[in-house]
Formats: sequence, C-alpha cells, structure tokens
Amino acid sequence: MTTLAWTDKLVLNQPTLDTTHEEFVGLLNAFGHALDDGADALPAYHALLAHTEAHFAMEEDWMARCGFEAQNCHSSQHAMVLNVMREALRYATELNDREPLNILRTELAGWFPQHAEMMDAALVFTMEQRGFDPVTGECRETVAEAAESHSCGSGGCA
Repeated sequence: MTTLAWTDKLVLNQPTLDTTHEEFVGLLNAFGHALDDGADALPAYHALLAHTEAHFAMEEDWMARCGFEAQNCHSSQHAMVLNVMREALRYATELNDREPLNILRTELAGWFPQHAEMMDAALVFTMEQRGFDPVTGECRETVAEAAESHSCGSGGCA
C-alpha cells in the first residue's frame, strides 16, 4: 500500500522544493512499505528523518534569507514535526515500542499535503515576491525591507 501518492496537487512550481517534496514522499512510502512488509523499518525511518531535517533546514534558510521572522507559524510546524519524529524514534530504539512509528506514518501522510499547500506555497509566493533565488541564495529585497511586511507570507500567525 502506498502511504502517500505524489500528485500534481503537491507541485508548487519551485523546482528545488518540488524535488525535495517528491523525495520526502518517496522516503515516506519506503518507510511505509517496510512497515507493511514486517521488515525492520528503522533504516527507512532514519533516512526519512535525516531527509526531513535537511528539508526543513533548507526551508528555514530560505525563510531567513527572505526576512521571515525567527519564530513564525511555518517554523513552528517544522519544529513540532521534528520533535514528534525524534520522539517516535526514541520510543522505537529505547523502549522497543514501534507503535508510534505506525501512527506517525499515517499522521505524516495527512499532514504533509496540507503543509505543502498552505505553508510551503506561501513560502514560494513570498520568495517570488521578494525576488529570492534558491540556487544563488540572493534576494532582490533586503531582509530589512522584507521585515516591514508580514513575514509568513500569510495574513497572520495565530
């Protein structure tokens, strides 16, 4: 069973991010397949966690370069997801309890499309508006200019 299908709805038309997102979906599915097959899912989970840490770090770097506030709703979601992923790993390795991994698989598959559609799409929009090129790391608008507008790319964080 596929945990999460890669579809056109997940495409944000930002090549670097779309590639990263497609890799995330592939790793989530590999982890799901390992769970379904009764195999040791920890290697696949470690790969998913390492990718997610790098994926979120990349987005955090982009946010900083575009003038997002240090503490914003997008960053908070990243932190929460990573905390849960690390805690599930702790349960699996220290307590030999694999159930949180099964739960997390389903939760990530439900969370990710919504996060991409709302948070990541807003990031891509903001990057475009501020003239940020993720390949060069250059931003047409200075961080000070960007700070004058709301930094999440949305109407506000609640």
